[in-house]
Amino acid sequence: MSAPDVGELEERYVLDAMRSGWIAPLGPDVNAFEESLAALTERSYAVALSSGTAALHLALLAHGVKPGDIVLTSTMTFAATANAIRYVGAHPYFIDSIESTGNMDSALLEEALTDLEASGQRPAALLPVDLLGKVADYPAIAALAERFDIPLISDAAESLGASHLGRPAGSFGAIAAISFNGNKIMTTSGGGMLLTDSADIADRARYLATQARQPVPHYEHTEIGYNYRLSNILAALGRAQLVRLPTMIARRRQIREMYRALFADVAGVEIFGGTTDSEDNFWLTSILVNPGVTGWPAGELSAALATDNIESRPLWKPMHLQPVFAQDRSLVNGVSQRLFETGITLPSGSVLSDADVERISTRIRGFLGSK
Repeated sequence: MSAPDVGELEERYVLDAMRSGWIAPLGPDVNAFEESLAALTERSYAVALSSGTAALHLALLAHGVKPGDIVLTSTMTFAATANAIRYVGAHPYFIDSIESTGNMDSALLEEALTDLEASGQRPAALLPVDLLGKVADYPAIAALAERFDIPLISDAAESLGASHLGRPAGSFGAIAAISFNGNKIMTTSGGGMLLTDSADIADRARYLATQARQPVPHYEHTEIGYNYRLSNILAALGRAQLVRLPTMIARRRQIREMYRALFADVAGVEIFGGTTDSEDNFWLTSILVNPGVTGWPAGELSAALATDNIESRPLWKPMHLQPVFAQDRSLVNGVSQRLFETGITLPSGSVLSDADVERISTRIRGFLGSK
């Protein structure tokens, strides 16, 4: 659906890093990668890490989130968001979505915050998620964070290269987390980045990510740390990917437009979030299928594609419906569950060739023609 898009430039950057002798973690490519990401996202500091999940974990620790605390987050997300909250012993409180983008519903968030305040409970953090490359409504969410005096952390794992009201993804919140997992808009194989405008937070993240080593010649530790730093070689891969990011986004946009044209005359099918394309990074293209109109459910199209070895998947299963989080609180309106039940994500990667795109579109046209 979104395979890594790497080529000669990435090979050259990685080979140069290897030949430089900086094989062990950290090095000049890590420093350069951090500087480039900070500039792209209009941040003062960036900390390169082993995963986006690590960035979320350190973001929560940096804000002092502790066991028993409450963190309000999006229910429509990958499990890593909620898992990071559990890593620090806190409890996720899941907030449902708006129809247009699947991102956090700020009206529901306000309701949850008001109820918590009335009961004498103060959440330790707000953690909205940018879903499938669409940036959340941070102006509304940030206003609530300020009103209730709660730290705001942005899970921008899926949205690098996108924007909202002219501001780049990753620029919102006291801290933002980016993912470079193999299926993301750009990749370092595995990897992530913590972004902030606070020197203290950046220093704290680097300290915790390098096993919390004290600055003395021997190994001295006064608190628990983590092995979370990105390697120099993987950072070199990321630097090459960053050069190619605009081209990769443009290719994904072409693929989105192919699907838009393909389903334009199909009643009951719509491109998910398609009305906000001007600020999208086109990471994944999904459709929503109304079986009462089409006469077929989304799963039937998935099954047809699978017969030709073409991958597709449902949208994220909401966290409040996941067995592992069944005991956690949520405030839902039914939107995320409806998106999960009617949505299907189609092959979207920039690595798809014209022949791949033609094979996919031919199979979809064949399916639609049989209905």
